[in-house]
Amino acid sequence: MPTTLYGREHERAVLVRLLAEARDGASGVLVLRGEPGIGKTALLDHAAATGAAAGMRVIRAAGVEYEAELPYAALHLLLGTGLDRLPALPGPQRQALEGAFGLAPPVATDRLLTGLAVLSLLSELAEERPLLCVVDDAQWLDRASADALLLAARRLQAEPVALLLAARDGEGGPAAVGLPELRLTGLAEQAAARLLDARCGQLLAPVRHRVLTEARGNPLALTELPAALAAEPAGAPEVPGAIPLTDRLQVAFHGQVSRLPAATQTLLLVAAAEPGADLEVLRRAAEPLGAALPDLRPAEEAGLVRTAEADRTLAFRHPLLRAAVYRRAPLTTRLAAHRALADALAGSPDDEAADRRAWHLALAAPAPDETVAAALEQAAVRAHGRGGHAAAAAAIERAARLTPDPDTATRRLALSAEAAIEAGDLARAESLARRAAARLTEPLYAVPVMPGEPGLRDVLAHVRATARFLQGDFPGAYRLLADGAELAAGSDQRQAARMLMQAFHVAWYLGEHELAEVLDGLGRLVHPVDDPVTPLVRYLVAATAPVLDRRAEPLPPLAETVAAAEANGARVPSDVVQVCGASLILGRDAETYRLAASLAAGARASGGFGQLPTVLFFLAEAELFHGRHRDALASATEALRIARDTGQRQWTSQLAGFLAYLAAVEGDEEGCRRLADDALADTGTGGHPAMAPGEPWTRWALGLLDLGAGRAAEALDRLAPLVEGAMRHHVSATRAVPDLVEAAVRLGRPERARASAQRFARWAGRTGQPWAEALALRCRALLADNPADQEACYTEALAAYREPGGPDRPLEQARTALLYGEWLRRARRKAEARAPLRAAVETFERLGAGPWAQRARTELGATGESVPRAAGRPGALAVLTPQELQIVRLAARGLSNRDIAAQLFLSPRTVGYHLYKAYPKLGVSSRGELAELGD
Repeated sequence: MPTTLYGREHERAVLVRLLAEARDGASGVLVLRGEPGIGKTALLDHAAATGAAAGMRVIRAAGVEYEAELPYAALHLLLGTGLDRLPALPGPQRQALEGAFGLAPPVATDRLLTGLAVLSLLSELAEERPLLCVVDDAQWLDRASADALLLAARRLQAEPVALLLAARDGEGGPAAVGLPELRLTGLAEQAAARLLDARCGQLLAPVRHRVLTEARGNPLALTELPAALAAEPAGAPEVPGAIPLTDRLQVAFHGQVSRLPAATQTLLLVAAAEPGADLEVLRRAAEPLGAALPDLRPAEEAGLVRTAEADRTLAFRHPLLRAAVYRRAPLTTRLAAHRALADALAGSPDDEAADRRAWHLALAAPAPDETVAAALEQAAVRAHGRGGHAAAAAAIERAARLTPDPDTATRRLALSAEAAIEAGDLARAESLARRAAARLTEPLYAVPVMPGEPGLRDVLAHVRATARFLQGDFPGAYRLLADGAELAAGSDQRQAARMLMQAFHVAWYLGEHELAEVLDGLGRLVHPVDDPVTPLVRYLVAATAPVLDRRAEPLPPLAETVAAAEANGARVPSDVVQVCGASLILGRDAETYRLAASLAAGARASGGFGQLPTVLFFLAEAELFHGRHRDALASATEALRIARDTGQRQWTSQLAGFLAYLAAVEGDEEGCRRLADDALADTGTGGHPAMAPGEPWTRWALGLLDLGAGRAAEALDRLAPLVEGAMRHHVSATRAVPDLVEAAVRLGRPERARASAQRFARWAGRTGQPWAEALALRCRALLADNPADQEACYTEALAAYREPGGPDRPLEQARTALLYGEWLRRARRKAEARAPLRAAVETFERLGAGPWAQRARTELGATGESVPRAAGRPGALAVLTPQELQIVRLAARGLSNRDIAAQLFLSPRTVGYHLYKAYPKLGVSSRGELAELGD
């Protein structure tokens, strides 16, 4: 279609604004959506022409329906002209992109790293001049390209980059959640009439009226329907809307094709079956079918196709035309075209050509064929190696359908299920695993198991459980793992232990009964000394048994446990991350901090993007418990953003609940409730009353918010189910007990908290941690009936914080000082109350704990002493956003913008943008001054 646009004033204005912002250095993303032919491509063409005229660099690509199973096909097309910039990327990102594009041997990396590499490459391409990326037919992007491109789109911030995607309604396509969209509808009546008159000249009034009526403002229909109506027999009945518009357009296109010579139609069918193919491939495929390249001329003259001399490829005028050619051809003719294309691609040393050939063989196979299935399995292996897990799942699933041998077909179904899990396609993974498991129950299927490898039944149970867990069906996931471990225990105790380790993670969200079952199951197994799982199992049991009121071995040092597991071959971080979180159960917060910081640094260095939400959550918990609230906010904010980018629903919920707690500490009621709603929004898809993973942290957050605001009754109602119910073993539930005690005492109902306080005291004694003992003493002080006992507990608790090497817990120390000061004032010992209250005010203000600072200030005023508002000044870095704080701290250590970008998975330009915003907030003008700011 010509680039002249009729109407679309609003749409053009949106595009002009997007391009202008990109030229000014502000990234922008827009998704155009609409039915086929509605004008998406015309708007993309308009944007490309406008951007090029303004001096922008323009790169383009389009999804192709029959390339959707070839990993990174679209991304390679989009970025192919910029691959000379790859050496500028951080090492892991460069290796990921080189492996994805087949420029180097694939390396085992986080599949999400490719998206970050795309972000970095886009930033590099925009260094010299602003960049416009245009992607048409995004509904047909291969999954690997779509995932990478959308991840980059969500992380574009301060680069002079505009990204435009167009996607057709109703045909799947990328889940562009969170990206701005512009939905296109039909042209207004006057614009539609102008377009029709411009394209088709003077039509008879009845025909013109009918076209305008049937087209409903669709530009493609306005262009194509007149010729289709002219070809209808005279007197044919008019039934507007009887055929859906898309089908009507395909009929119109097919009518044009059907009037071409037979050889031309054959050549068009071959081209439709291999879109974007080199003309030489089309020539080799067409010759056995009785067609040659000169037969294209009639189609070119009719404007149906065009050839690009630069790359010697053929393109259809519109995707619906290609679809009409392919779908309306007889089945036998389509099979013959695919066989011819497979023969034409034979012998090519190129992996992509081999993958295409495998798919053509599969599409041409009328019956099961092991040769074809094996070729597809090899294509799946290549796709998996390049990070194209969705393509691998599709290829190996198709291979299973074409496999004559039942055992081999079952094995391939299982491999497909595993690849689908890696691709994040959870429903498909469970469906494939269920089908494979059902085949295993039939006597005919006896898939052999290699020595030392998990049985196929165990693999399938693992896949199904993972899919159910990630979809929120915790009971279903737990049952699969527990039953699978019981079956495996008779033949492979190592595999049983691994399944129970995963069951432990699931059971954590279900309750103490399931946790006890897992511990019992682990206790019945024999754990070989050289098994990497053995030290991890022992640590989990030792950490968990005490919160179930069971006896356990002393908890070994976490570092020794991890070292022993690594020495035996455990994978880091995937195998050891669970004990990183488990060390918090018995209050080993400092050990958690050290391991989580190390794992996070390793993930950043290796590009382990998808692992960071888990690791950063444990790091943020440890930072919070040590009173480093700003660090916890920065870690959790980054983790939540990554979890949302990567669709990790469990951690999205957990981190939103954690951040709600931080908001509660500050007294940010609106922010706390908003984050709490986010945390509780997703309770899974298991068809049962499920607990959102972030519910424990959310309950604690809302309870603390109420307590800080003086709403003791509401606080008690929120905290009691957390501390006393099925969640009471959770880290947040255990540590919420002092808040429950305070709420109950303020209501005059101390008996409501005595049992929980006794349980907390037992837990504190088992931890051996002075800070835990100090909190237990605070609870005893609140619940004691004798004033002498109360004062003794308060003073002993506060003395623990002042001991050399004592606990660094400023928030809890200040809250204890506040309670003691309140107790002294009520005992009419106002002069003595002032010191602890003054210390509490200063600490609360330094931490930004607004409600608590106000409460302490009020108490101090009641003793006759007033405190200036700025008694406790926050640190200089407190004025920064979480992301600015991370960047400033790394810059203060001397890291360059490029190094910081690699660590935080941003672009160097975004790092520079945040530094530029941070300098005036901090009152500095250069990087050299940052090191002097401290914390």
